[in-house]
Amino acid sequence: MDKSRVAAFTDAVVAIILTIMVLEFKTPETFNWEGILEEGPYLFAYAVSFIYISVAWYNHHYMFALAPRITKRIFWINNSWLFSMSLVPVSTAWVGEFISERAPEYFYLIIFFIWSITYMWLTSGIIKTASEMGENEVSNRISAMPIYRFLRSIWGYLIYVVVAIAIYFYPPMGIIITLIELLFMAYYTTDDSDQVA
Repeated sequence: MDKSRVAAFTDAVVAIILTIMVLEFKTPETFNWEGILEEGPYLFAYAVSFIYISVAWYNHHYMFALAPRITKRIFWINNSWLFSMSLVPVSTAWVGEFISERAPEYFYLIIFFIWSITYMWLTSGIIKTASEMGENEVSNRISAMPIYRFLRSIWGYLIYVVVAIAIYFYPPMGIIITLIELLFMAYYTTDDSDQVA
């Protein structure tokens, strides 16, 4: 399968997701500063989700640049990953509207968890295909990605438990801890991630 076409399709879907999220941002009904401040919770949720999608896209680009071949299986796993990401605008809007309520925060956490599972599944699929083709250096480089190692570690799963407990006691902690985790993922990228074409 043509890798560039799958990458272009992925880029288009990601761009649409980002567009939908920004369109959810309501124009204030007043010219006073209070109007924009009222939208503060959504603006914060939008900023977190924007970082979330940016981190995902950056790491996805790295994997696809290295991937020797995109199989039919990888194509459909990639679509599953995109599907999970397509729910981000809904979870973002709900959290932005009700940032202090448990249900929206739990829903955001569930979407983030599903995204993590599909991302690990996609990464594993690319690693497996590279290994089967004898591209051991590629599979080793992708396996060494900090985001992949973190999500597969006990710490990755432990954070979901911590966030779930924190949401119960103080719902906004859900998106706050998610932001911290995303900033960590954005900072700790593979050393050569900015050198692939």
